[in-house]
Amino acid sequence: MNEINAHHCNLNIWAHLPDEAWNKVANIYELMPGWIGYTDGIPHWFGQEEDDVYIQASVEPSGLSFYAQMNKSDWDSWIARFKAEATKVLGFDVGEPEDGFM
Repeated sequence: MNEINAHHCNLNIWAHLPDEAWNKVANIYELMPGWIGYTDGIPHWFGQEEDDVYIQASVEPSGLSFYAQMNKSDWDSWIARFKAEATKVLGFDVGEPEDGFM
């Protein structure tokens, strides 16, 4: 079950948060497994769009949005770790708005 699939996640980390919060998010980015840096202002982990496995993030009206291409268990582990780190650092429960996180 190591099949590569697409995954998407929106988190309740909103564009209108102060710069202080976004600086903390940027620090979390760099601590996450697979961090490779920014390309054209877009954070990437593990690879880029032309690679088989990658994660990228963007700030959207729906919140901080992640798009990933990887196997499900690796994705589930990675995004759970990001949510836990963000919750600890930002001081509020980070999760998906459709799951009730506001």
